[in-house]
Parts: sequence; C-alpha cells; structure tokens
Amino acid sequence: MVQIYTKNNSQIPSIDKCYDLMAEYAMRPNIVAHSILVMDVALAIADNVKIGVVIDRDLVMAAALLHDITKTRSLETKERHDATGGRLLRDLGFTPVAEIVEQHVIIGNIDLRGPLEEREIVFYADKRVMHDRIVSIDERLRDLVDRYGHTEEIIRSILHGRNLIFAVERKIDGLMKVDLQQTVYGLGSSSRSDEIDGGQKDWRKAGQASLTRVREKNED
Repeated sequence: MVQIYTKNNSQIPSIDKCYDLMAEYAMRPNIVAHSILVMDVALAIADNVKIGVVIDRDLVMAAALLHDITKTRSLETKERHDATGGRLLRDLGFTPVAEIVEQHVIIGNIDLRGPLEEREIVFYADKRVMHDRIVSIDERLRDLVDRYGHTEEIIRSILHGRNLIFAVERKIDGLMKVDLQQTVYGLGSSSRSDEIDGGQKDWRKAGQASLTRVREKNED
C-alpha cells in the first residue's frame, strides 16, 4: 500500500475539480484522453512503490491530469504550455501542482539517489503515453521529434533528455515492489476502470463526463 502524505489539501484540487478545470479551459478531447492515461500510468507507479517510499497520491493524480491544461491554446499561441500551465495553476492557488506541471517537459535538479518525488513520476508517466497509447520511451521521443522538431536546436533538446528519462526510469523501477514495465504495459491491455476499486471506476466515469463537457463547450 502506498504511504500517503498531503502537502496541503486546499492546494491540491479534487478529481472533480480537475475535470471541471479541463472543461473550463477547453482542453481538446484527445488531450483529455492523453491526460487520463498519464494519470493511470502515474497512479500505477504510485500505488506500487515499496514500503517506506512516501508519495502524495492526490498530488500525483492532480498533476498528471492537469499537466497539459494550457496545451490546447498553445497550439494556436505557440506558448510553452509547461510554463503557462504552471502559471495558471499558481494563480488558481494550486502551487504544489503548478511546480510539477512546470517540470513535466524538462525536469531539473534530479537526485537519482534521493527519495522518489511526485514530479519524477508525472514526468516519466508523460513520456510513456503517446496521444492515448502506452509506448516505449524511444517511440514517444520519435513522435515528439516528428511533431515539434522544426529546428535542429529543438531536436537536440528533445534527444538530449533521453538519458535523463532512462535514469528516472531506473530510479522509479528500483523503488517499486513490482516490475515497472509489466505494470505500465499492463495498463494498455486492461482498463483501470475494470479494477475492483470503485474509486477507479469513478475516475473513468468522471473522465467521460469531462470529455462530454469539453465537446459541448467546443460546439458553443
């Protein structure tokens, strides 16, 4: 069982609040689907850490769901959605979530021998989800290069992070009580909504409701 602590409940939005924000900021349905699967991967990791590893599960959940909160508008504005997403969440009073969102693209100051951090889990989970599919790290990076590698500098920046991603992966794997790859790829063959835990079913139901609200908003 994951050992849970909470930084500040008032600064971490509930699951329902996360879905409300996703609708309010008009996240495209495909980005919502991506974010839900990133949450699934992140929580699969958080729920399977070794005894003694302390993780704020609610923080992981919220940051995973909201990591692309400004991604939709960034497709038009070309803004850095990690930076503006963090700024938005800070303005809303969700500072711990903002700190993770700001580092989901490029993460810094990693202590590979230190305690596992929520930001590392979300950073890694995002690198295992391409659109709404679980993929290898290299496949995810190839997709990023294809979509965003408009200059040599951008391509070098994307590929430069490869070693760091694998280093974070090794850190996470070493702190889990089950095999990381089996856990992650296992999500691709069975929906977490099929698990016994009723809370998981509530999340998936809420996610579908969020997709509906997003479509309705976009049609207005």
